[in-house]
Amino acid sequence: MHDELVAFRRDLHAHPELSRYEVRTTERVGERLKAAGLDPQPLSGTGLYCDIGDPGAPIVALRADIDALPVTETTGLPFASTVPGIAHACGHDVHTTVVLGAGLLLARLLGEDFPGRSPRRVRLVFQPAEEVTPGGALDVVAAGVLEGANAVYALHCDPRLDVGGIGSRVGAITSAFDHVRVVLHGPGGHTSRPHLTADLVYALAQVVSQVPAAMVRRIDPRSVVNLTWGRIEAGHAANAVPSEGLLEGSLRCMDSRTWEVVAEIVEELVAAVSSPYGVTSEVAVTRGVPPVDNDELRVDALERAARAVLGPDSVSLAEQSLGGEDFAWYLREVPGALARLGTRTPGGRTYDLHQGDLVVDERAVAVGTRLLVALALGIR
Repeated sequence: MHDELVAFRRDLHAHPELSRYEVRTTERVGERLKAAGLDPQPLSGTGLYCDIGDPGAPIVALRADIDALPVTETTGLPFASTVPGIAHACGHDVHTTVVLGAGLLLARLLGEDFPGRSPRRVRLVFQPAEEVTPGGALDVVAAGVLEGANAVYALHCDPRLDVGGIGSRVGAITSAFDHVRVVLHGPGGHTSRPHLTADLVYALAQVVSQVPAAMVRRIDPRSVVNLTWGRIEAGHAANAVPSEGLLEGSLRCMDSRTWEVVAEIVEELVAAVSSPYGVTSEVAVTRGVPPVDNDELRVDALERAARAVLGPDSVSLAEQSLGGEDFAWYLREVPGALARLGTRTPGGRTYDLHQGDLVVDERAVAVGTRLLVALALGIR
């Protein structure tokens, strides 16, 4: 099925769709599943799921994300994005094709009665809106799609890992991500009389530098908490102290328990740092996603399956990433694991995700498909 799957991936790649607008992608996946005699079910809006195998057996869920990014593609490939300003720059076209390919093969294999086959039931989940917050994983959970599942797995393209390889890790493999917004208020005034004003710009500068530094002393360093500011705004004139200033940034954390309390600590520290300067503060921490916390038993199953069908040297220890991934919400409902899927041509260039020049080695489609089929069948 290699040629068909590569052609399917290229079609998706040429027609990317943004989060919650994945209408064509949903239709293409659904049509191919129906052609294989399967019965895909729609999710709310876009996306779908589909069961294969014995209805009474425990469910193993395989998840793909189907949305693209607001990024302009610059690869020059013959099947490059035909939609201006939108591209599959994170590899979701590969994820979708891999889960589709696994489903098509499992539809054949689970329909056969061969010696030693135990009852199996596989649920394919084609999730929309991974790239936005709140993401589509919450919709999948709310719709009850994970009910009855005893394991859930996902693969994510890794352009730093050679094709044919899989990166895995027990515990946190990706970080929690929250959005932080801080607004400081003061009376303002003239810069010639800063002692008669609340020197708001100076107070902002103290928050920028001191809050991340103070967090290191308030939180267990093993939690790997990182607060990085991406936006600062205040004032319009060189000789006027403004009455309002804004900070926005990203708060990331590798530990689920710390993630539950870190927002309160940020608010406390902002107030403590800024109040001596006579300003008041408003802090809003908008929850994004928790860490992807891989289950040890499911990682073991994944690694055993990979070594069985991809080779004894196919598995390596994945680096932890401070990027967010809404597959984390699945793992709060069902034990499972996310693994890295190598997409780099051996000896070739190392690309980066979320960049318009991303190119993947398409042999990764077959690698990912074989791995997910092996996982679903319990091959070890």
